[in-house]
Amino acid sequence: MKIFFSAALLLLLLQSTRAQSNVDAERENFFRFGAKAGFNINKISGRSYKDAFNYNYQIGAFLQFNFSKRFGIQPEVNLVQSSSELTDDVTDIYDDIFRGGSQKKASLNYLEIPVLLNINVGESKRVKLQLGPAYGNMLKQTVDSVQGGGNLFKNNDWSAIGGLWIQLPFVHIGARYKLGLSNINSEIIDDGRKWCNQAIQAFVGVTF
Repeated sequence: MKIFFSAALLLLLLQSTRAQSNVDAERENFFRFGAKAGFNINKISGRSYKDAFNYNYQIGAFLQFNFSKRFGIQPEVNLVQSSSELTDDVTDIYDDIFRGGSQKKASLNYLEIPVLLNINVGESKRVKLQLGPAYGNMLKQTVDSVQGGGNLFKNNDWSAIGGLWIQLPFVHIGARYKLGLSNINSEIIDDGRKWCNQAIQAFVGVTF
């Protein structure tokens, strides 16, 4: 009989602990932080650039301030790489493929600072809609492995971000679309044409 009561008490304690863990998992703290890494699938739009996406990387860290059950703010600091290739028309692309043309590859490294509004979708707080602006500061630009020195591209870039963030108890995953709002063409070699960054971003990370 003592063994039975002891086992029953142990089961009750385990069930109580599990229930409390589930409640804690659903509860959202006011302040959280974490890190993430993933892909930056980008292109630079404009008549001087190939209209194709390129695979690059992004890594970063973030803070979360959850002001209510529905809304929060998430500032981030990310290192983001973008790349593309210069071209004037279709004949340049043809020449590069078949005749060893002179098309130039461009690689751009940004320190990007988004400030996003988090909107919880549903009652579980697991899915967040994210919307907001992002500011990018050029850290390095390279054209055909030669440092551009800030000549071909402007150092500042503003963009708008929208996406979804799936917040599990420790791990999170997400995807976003970034639309460039700034003309990053310094007009040194291409006068009058507008170049804008665009990207699809996918990432995974941890939240503490």
